[in-house]
Amino acid sequence: MSAQTDSPAKASGESIEQFGYKQELRRGMTLRDVVLYGVLFMVIIAPQSIYGEIQIASGGMTPLVYIVGFVAISFTAMSYMRMSKRFPIAGSVYSYVQRGINPHVGFMAGWLILLDYVFVPSLLLVMVANWGVALVPGSPWYLWVAVFVVFNTFVNIRGIQMTKGVDWVIFVVEILAVIAFIAIGTSFVLGGGGAGQLTIDPIYQPGKVDAHFIATAVSIACLSFLGFDGMSTLAEETVKPEKTIGKGILIALCIMVVVFVAQTYVAALIQPDVSQVDPEMGFFNAALMAGGPVLYKLLLVVNIVAVGIANIMNAQLASSRLLYSMGRDGVIPRIFGKVHPKFQTPYIASIALGVVSLILPMFLDMTTLVAFVNFGALSSFVLLNFAVFLFFFVKEKKRSSFGDVVKYLICPWLGIFILVYVFTGFDLQTYAVGISWMVVGLIIGAVKSKGYKEVPEAFKHLEV
Repeated sequence: MSAQTDSPAKASGESIEQFGYKQELRRGMTLRDVVLYGVLFMVIIAPQSIYGEIQIASGGMTPLVYIVGFVAISFTAMSYMRMSKRFPIAGSVYSYVQRGINPHVGFMAGWLILLDYVFVPSLLLVMVANWGVALVPGSPWYLWVAVFVVFNTFVNIRGIQMTKGVDWVIFVVEILAVIAFIAIGTSFVLGGGGAGQLTIDPIYQPGKVDAHFIATAVSIACLSFLGFDGMSTLAEETVKPEKTIGKGILIALCIMVVVFVAQTYVAALIQPDVSQVDPEMGFFNAALMAGGPVLYKLLLVVNIVAVGIANIMNAQLASSRLLYSMGRDGVIPRIFGKVHPKFQTPYIASIALGVVSLILPMFLDMTTLVAFVNFGALSSFVLLNFAVFLFFFVKEKKRSSFGDVVKYLICPWLGIFILVYVFTGFDLQTYAVGISWMVVGLIIGAVKSKGYKEVPEAFKHLEV
């Protein structure tokens, strides 16, 4: 199949009629709102829950792992920037691959990333429920799940304005917690505790950084930045999305790598002996050493609130917009494309996600959920990078300058190679889950398109 793609937007990206749709969602998000959404989706304090495992695997250089991961994932982030500028519509990778390659491959990209978007709230809920029971021993595990699902679903249905308000509260709480940890931890080290001084050991240790370290770091840290892609699902609720979304992705990623490196650097200084690091509670134990039980419990509470509300809420928000985009195209039941008449939100999609998030944690463990999320995200990223190459470099022939070659040939293919390498590190369960999901998608796609011969109404103008 070949596709004649949409012409470049001459008007603002807010005029989505040029892409075959009408404006239904409430537009009002600014660059600041988009960046805030992104950093909360990726979770400012994300390293705290997995610090111990990374610190052990990296030989004490967790900050360097995040720096390497940031560089690696940046190639895919740039592909998102290119596509969000050309196609400022909801649907993210689903919409981009539709127009960059063809509608059928676009459906598969959307189907694959559903593994990430639909299952990541359940993964986060399992984490939060585990922390909740640790914080309040004897409390019902499932009650933690139910409370956070109901609250986040309610806020998402009410709309972006309410979501923004909650986001700002959580953002302030997270930032204050990080500042407190860095200040207390630095004071502890300079006072003679831990490493006893500021050193570069957590960032670089001679003789330990080689090709194997870089490869391991990429496979670990790339997954820590998942969530930046969700920012592109907000295009139809953002002011001047063709400029705002791409810029927001870049700013959010830069903020995240700085915050990730800062807090893990201090944690590494507090407990420099890697052999003593607990793989599950490493960061919290560092907080206990530097600030005592008060800081330890504070960080645990902040993690529960930040992940349980901001992270899950934004994950559900992105997921509902993806379902909305696919629903209005008719590639999944059109009921997912229904918009609330008052709140202007895809409320059916939000409710459906809430129900799924209530059910899945009862049947799937964290290992299985991680397998779903990782396979879905990375496989769809590969398709996105290829779409950038095919659309800009091949179809539009943007290769007259060295800058074009870098943007549309070198960067997307580097993104593909890095992602394929990360794929080689997955276990058999991840492959089994991912391939099974892909097969189901291929069957559904064949049925919906009558053997891949028909395309959604919004794409009738494309040549098949």
